Amino acid sequence: MNWFKEFPHYVWPIATFATGLAAWFGAMLLVLTKSLYFRDSITTSNVVQRVHVEPTPRIGGLALYFSVLLGTVLSTGESRHFLMYLVMAGTPAFAFGLLEDCTHRVPVVTRLFATLGSGILGCFITGSTITGIDVPLIDTLLMWAPLSVVFTAFAVSGVANAFNIIDGFNGLASGTAMIALWAMGLVGLHLGDVQLVNVCVILAAAITGFLLVNWPFGKLFMGDGGAYFVGFAVAWVAVLLLEHHPEVSAWCPLLICAYPVLEVVFSMRRRRLRNQIVGHADRLHLHSLVKRRVVRQLFPRVNRTLRNSITGALLWAMTLLPSVWAVLLYDDTPQLMLGLVAFALAYHVLYVRLVRFGWHLRRPAGPPPVAHSSK
Repeated sequence: MNWFKEFPHYVWPIATFATGLAAWFGAMLLVLTKSLYFRDSITTSNVVQRVHVEPTPRIGGLALYFSVLLGTVLSTGESRHFLMYLVMAGTPAFAFGLLEDCTHRVPVVTRLFATLGSGILGCFITGSTITGIDVPLIDTLLMWAPLSVVFTAFAVSGVANAFNIIDGFNGLASGTAMIALWAMGLVGLHLGDVQLVNVCVILAAAITGFLLVNWPFGKLFMGDGGAYFVGFAVAWVAVLLLEHHPEVSAWCPLLICAYPVLEVVFSMRRRRLRNQIVGHADRLHLHSLVKRRVVRQLFPRVNRTLRNSITGALLWAMTLLPSVWAVLLYDDTPQLMLGLVAFALAYHVLYVRLVRFGWHLRRPAGPPPVAHSSK
């Protein structure tokens, strides 16, 4: 009877464990039953931007989505409402991404509008928007509600698409999302926001369960559906953090998400310089270059799958380092801006050196090879 009275205090550990277990079980089920899928839901190596060899299910987003849904049901209080709204708003992005995973026929523009729709839906369901970024003129404009909604939708959509862009190697997107969630959770913990911390823990548990199947052997990919949903979840946690705690600078979550966001910015710039369509997939992302020109040289005897996983793990540092800065200086806008500029410069230097073989351990005799990526 005493245990029953104390049960509410154990709800979160139970919800967290159940969420992680459900994600792992769902991911394993997708792997074990992959022979039952229709053929288009299996990723093969005949697509130019793929990096793996064996046919691999790319609908791992199903395990992520439904495990978070379970975590929502098992949670309590305001946290349940946060998660319920997040799942509802994130459904369009997840659904259109999953449709692309299964058919490969959903245009990029359609998926972009789906993620924008999720952002707008989130604003209307929760009433939460970004009302300031600590830049006086822009903050004045964002006081107008319609513009605030549009700005929030574009910001959320941008992060969702950014996570899809970096979803190129085992563990890269999921590990990046986990670090970002833990970082914002730590800020929430410091501010005494238990409900926000619980949301971060539930989301991180779902990603952990999936990650145990995805990394290091790449048995299952989260696909566009999973990447959009995870990216949306990270972005919406950032929106809630800013709304509930005005003392937190808007540059804090931006710095935490700096790696995927900068990957999008640099990719768009690169494609424009190469006279390519902005949404056109190429094979020159940072993670591709790191794998081809660093990991491949350091681990020449390691098989391709493990090299992909090593690359993903190495690039977790691209989120971890700026996240430490952001957590420590969450309310100091000038320092956060400085951190973002420093990270952008470091990213640029690293990218240029890799492109020009500046850190290539063994310069090839012929023309430079083209790196691989999945986006």
